[in-house]
Amino acid sequence: MTPLPLNDWDGGWRCGDVVLSPVADHARAAWSAKVREALKVDGLRLARPVRATDGRYVVSGWRADTFLEGAPEPRHDEVVSVSLRLHEATAALERPRFLVQQPIAPWMDVDVFVAADRAAWEPVPLRSLKAGGMQPVTSLDGQHSLKLLTQLSTLRKPIKTPPQLVHGDLFGTVLFSAADTPGLTDLTPYWRPGPWAAGVIVVDALSWGGADEGLLERWSDLPEWWQMVLRAVMFRLAVHALHPRSTPEAFPGLAHTADMVRLSL
Repeated sequence: MTPLPLNDWDGGWRCGDVVLSPVADHARAAWSAKVREALKVDGLRLARPVRATDGRYVVSGWRADTFLEGAPEPRHDEVVSVSLRLHEATAALERPRFLVQQPIAPWMDVDVFVAADRAAWEPVPLRSLKAGGMQPVTSLDGQHSLKLLTQLSTLRKPIKTPPQLVHGDLFGTVLFSAADTPGLTDLTPYWRPGPWAAGVIVVDALSWGGADEGLLERWSDLPEWWQMVLRAVMFRLAVHALHPRSTPEAFPGLAHTADMVRLSL
């Protein structure tokens, strides 16, 4: 059987009903597999891990999961709905130890997102990152991102919605296949309020997914929505500034979304 490359599985290869995917972070991959093995979510198909013969979830930098039919589609409201159902199911999960650790330079790729997440929530954005060895941002669009991040940080207000285990990267990762229920291949964990994860979806969809501007208002009944979306767009601005593979072409859409959020506060 010839393995088939899959674009929507983090560089994975399909072998029959199993997908083999490279692992960037062993602890996160093992955690995701363990959670997906038992998690049940109404109206959502989850890729289940396929363990090695010795019971391990990750072997030599690879993981195995059951294959799910489907591909991402611009069904943005449905993805937000998936987020709400998923995070109702993950609300009881404990905080993984690796989410408490501070990124230390030189960062791995996954640390960029950890660093950006902290920049959006800490009292002074980037203060802890600079103390941890953050390199100067030299690109023009990256510098503009940081300027916007600092400006938006002054609009934050205290929130009361408690943090929980959430998937912080659902845009472009939910699989749709005809009339089947949506599918999900992995979990990208963050310890933030559930509505924040929905806000990240909306920010991504508006910035790069061609979503209509009404998407921002349609979910405004979620708890502390505008403060959640504010932190979500700050998170994406920090990712854009810090990630080495960010491109100038991605910035205008994100800047427009930031303006929309600012004007809605």
